[in-house]
This record gives sequence, structure tokens and C-alpha cells, in this order.
Amino acid sequence: MEYTQAEILQTVRMIEMEHLDIRTITLGVNLQDCAGSVARTAEKMGRKISLAASRLVQTVDEVSDEFGIPVANKRIAVTPVSLLVSGARGDYLCLARALDEAARNVGVDFIGGYSALVHKGWTEAEREFLDSIPEALASTERLCSSVNVATTRAGINMDAVRRVGSLIKEMAELTRDRGGIACAKFVCFANAVEDNPFMAGAFHGPGEPEAVINIGVSGPGVINHALRHAPRDLPLNELAELIKKLAFKLTRAGELVGREVARRLGIRFGIVDLSLAPTPVPGDSVAEIIEAFGFERAGAHGTTAALALLTDAVKKGGAMASSSVGGMSGAFIPVSEDAGMVEAARAGALSLAKLEAWTSVCSVGIDMVAVPGSTPAETIAAIIADEMAIGVFNNKTTAVRIIPVPGKEVGEMVEYGGLLGRAPIMPVSRFSSAGFIARGGHIPAPIHSLRN
Repeated sequence: MEYTQAEILQTVRMIEMEHLDIRTITLGVNLQDCAGSVARTAEKMGRKISLAASRLVQTVDEVSDEFGIPVANKRIAVTPVSLLVSGARGDYLCLARALDEAARNVGVDFIGGYSALVHKGWTEAEREFLDSIPEALASTERLCSSVNVATTRAGINMDAVRRVGSLIKEMAELTRDRGGIACAKFVCFANAVEDNPFMAGAFHGPGEPEAVINIGVSGPGVINHALRHAPRDLPLNELAELIKKLAFKLTRAGELVGREVARRLGIRFGIVDLSLAPTPVPGDSVAEIIEAFGFERAGAHGTTAALALLTDAVKKGGAMASSSVGGMSGAFIPVSEDAGMVEAARAGALSLAKLEAWTSVCSVGIDMVAVPGSTPAETIAAIIADEMAIGVFNNKTTAVRIIPVPGKEVGEMVEYGGLLGRAPIMPVSRFSSAGFIARGGHIPAPIHSLRN
């Protein structure tokens, strides 16, 4: 790839003034050859990860310094662990500890893949594995977990949805003294992608190679700055073109760094995930981008249309810049991690209902949302079911990362610090969904899933 002087100078400005960074460089590691007894699997996993990632942090730091582009996080994604133990029984927590220790030893921020794919059902071993997730996340520092409960081809496994609602309540209680932080490391998916570099939902899919470098490029601050300096009467189609051009440049910069890291490590380069992932830093906000379209607050009527425009323009710019765009690539809406969304929620402009509507057009869904600790498990499962239905029936990825904060009620705040930020406790419906969730079973796949 060749770069003009103007592109280089603009990238420098983006880094120094507009919060451009590479949010993550994630090493995917295939652990399918580590399957065996639980104890043997734990031992082989730790050894293979330590070997594959031994130079990851050092190499990323070197490339970041040489190119002058910050890299916020170094992470690892592994094969969904439930696939490795499908024929083995034992203490699955030793697998969680092995992953966490391996991540600590190589110096990465997080490791994802303590995951299960149960969209059509589960084995007895997978059921026991699911039961281990709350304690695994509560007793480890860097481990992340996910469960895929639905796909467009399979429909929605409502037994799994019901179980996940209970697991989330259990995670929250086990980390009561830390505001239910274990829930921030867990995602429930529909149509989970195999090459997602972002936590907490990253795992290295079964169809992925031995090892791969995937990168997540972020840049809400860059787009926010550009929209706020654009003429106030600029037509929406011209704003879309502006966003598309910026996404093109963000993707080019990210791919340059990612390919160089992969080259030095001798590992295949995978994908660039161009997702606008906000941080608590002022200006680095998806909510503020939405407001820059002409809204008083994120969550007002019309903001779903604005978010649709934003997500589509980002995808088009990324696809124009690279043939390696993957992951989810669009816009994330994590409430606690976005200062603008926190203020919109506190002002009453942003609700769970509006976040659900946004899900239909953005990359993920109900993300880093704090709700009262008294919220029943059935209500949490019902929120998940709604999000899964949007994903399944619109043939897209959707997800839920929700935190029922023990001891907190609507209007209070919970503080997590760092990239996780702070969150207002948002209200849920006071009407019960328990009868619906108790039915269990399976919501069939939509008719448009029959594509063959």
C-alpha cells in the first residue's frame, strides 16, 4: 500500500487531536489439537498459548512506536473451550485458570474463548461447562466468555436463553463487592462471528487457521470531530460520503499496522474490524456522533435512522479500503463506555427500548447496560430473547452484555473505571415475562433462512 503525504499528515492529526487508535490487536490461536482429558487440555492450552504469543506484546509495541499509531490493547482469542472438552468431564475451572495464567504470563490485557456454541442444543458436558462460567469469570482477571444461543439458520435456543439469564444473575452475585463486574466479561450472541477481535465476545472460530492476527480499528473521535466541523446544513447524503472517506482512511492505517505485526511474527494476517468503539474520554463517543447529526440528545426520535446511516457509511468506507474487512465492522453502543450515552441515559433520553431499536442497524446490541440488581433472571432472559430475535430475523450479529448490579436501583450509578467507565442504573419493564421464558423450547428459524 502506498500513502500520500496528505494522508500521512491527516493521520497524524487524527492521532494527536482526535483520539485515533487501534483499539486492539488480537492473536487468534487454534487449540483444537489440545483436546483430551480436562487436566491434559489445561496443560497443553497453557503451553501452546505461551509459545504462540511469546513475542506478541513486544512486537505490537515496537510497531506501534515505529508507526506512531497507538495500540490500546493486546489480546488473545482461542477456540471455544467447550469444543475441546465435549468428550471429557472434570473440573472445568482448571481450564479457566490455565487461560488466565497464560494471558498474564504473556502480558496481554484479555483472553477470550471460554465460550460455548449452543444455538441448537447442548451435550451434558456442555451443560456442565455453562454452569462453570460464573465462577470462572468471578475468580479470574483477564478471562472473557461468550455463549452463542441463536443463528439465522437454526433459530433461537430458548432453553439456552433461559439458562443464560440465570447465569448472569449468578455472575453478578459472585462479584457483588465489585459491582457485578463478572457480567462485563460475558456476552450472549446471535450469529456470532468467528473472527471478532473485540472483547468480551472474541473467540477463534473452528474454521479459522492455526494462528491469525486480527485487528480492531476505532475512531469515533475522528468522525465526531469531522461532523461537528461540517456545515450545519450539509445534506445527509454528503455527511454519509464524509464518513465513508474517513472510514477508508482509518481502515488503511489499521491494516498497515496489522500486516506489519503479522509479518514480524510470521503469522497470517486475518481481518480489519472497523467498529466505532467509544471510550469514556470526552469526544470519543458514538452518542456525540449521533447528536452531531442534529439531535439534542442521543435517543431522540430519528436517531435510529442516523445510526443506520453511520453504520452503513463505515462499512462502505472499510470495504472500499480493504478486501480484508471482517469481524462486525460498524458501530458499538456500550452505555458505560460512552460518556455521551451515560449523559443521555441520565437525562431520560436513552432507554432500553431505544437501545433495542438501535440494535437493528448497528454492530452489536444491548451492551454494558446496568440494571437494578433486583431484576429477575426471567426478565434478563427476555431482554436477551428480544435481541436474539432481531439478529436471527435480520440475518445479523446481535449481542447482550447486561449487568444486574447487586444492591443498586434505578437512578444510582456504578463505577468500573478504565475503559469500562461508569453506568447509570437503567429501568426495565415492571411487567413480568416469566411465563414466556418458562416455556423453553426453540423458536424456529425464519423462512428466509432456507437459502439452498
